[in-house]
Amino acid sequence: MQETVKIKVDHLTFDCRIAGDTENELVIFLHGWPETSHMWKKLMSSLSKKGYFCVAPNLRGYSKNASPEGIEQYRLDKLADDVLGIVSAFNKSSFHLVGHDWGAVIGWKLTHDHRDKILSWTGISVPHPQAFGKALATDEEQIKMSQYVKNFQLPDLPEKQLSNNDFKVLRNLWENSEAEEIDDYLTVFRDPKRLTASLNYYRSNYELLTNAVENKILGDIHVPTLFIWGKKDMAIGAFSVAESHQYMKNDYEFLALDSGHWLIQTNYQELEAAITNHISRNKSSNHLLL
Repeated sequence: MQETVKIKVDHLTFDCRIAGDTENELVIFLHGWPETSHMWKKLMSSLSKKGYFCVAPNLRGYSKNASPEGIEQYRLDKLADDVLGIVSAFNKSSFHLVGHDWGAVIGWKLTHDHRDKILSWTGISVPHPQAFGKALATDEEQIKMSQYVKNFQLPDLPEKQLSNNDFKVLRNLWENSEAEEIDDYLTVFRDPKRLTASLNYYRSNYELLTNAVENKILGDIHVPTLFIWGKKDMAIGAFSVAESHQYMKNDYEFLALDSGHWLIQTNYQELEAAITNHISRNKSSNHLLL
């Protein structure tokens, strides 16, 4: 059974979906844009039945009482610190991490900076930020794919465009999502404050990412990693994915699927199998036996 609990981290309160026994090993799930923790419900149900405690927060800007105003409030380091605060609230010292889209960007940051806390890392769709940032600045295919990211830098206009015709643009992105899932997403994006907050992820971190072509923004990954990408992804090209592999310095599995960006909806069975196997191989109890 799943429920939603409120977790306070400093002055912010996050809505977190939880499933499973709190005594079990923790798995944290990080959603991307434009989705919420609802995207993880099916996978959380599966993993909780296999003996894990699953937590999926509505991230900063998506939880009603964790949506501070100001672009600077959505810097990558703040987003990563929120996750650590949520983990601390459950009194856990280590955890498995799964992230999609912006959740993957946050996950790479956490995995790089806090490898001692993370048992396993699964990134979905978005590769290592150093590689993606380089592509964003230099790869023609990625520059075209990411034109929307440049458009999001404008004030106000993106909010208007996204909300036109009852969020038609977003509904098109959600074509593989179920009605209940879409209704949950819309509870966030119909709130003007949270719609702006979700776009502030792009506004606050765009310069950081594009600086990757000249500066080191994130280094090698020393955590067992599974990276899953769809070869037909309309937002993430092959250049950044190929560039990403060089940063993996521990056990590394790369799974390329003949699909697009919304893999949890379109390729659920493949994701469930791969993620379950990856987490199972890296349980803390396995390390104790070594």
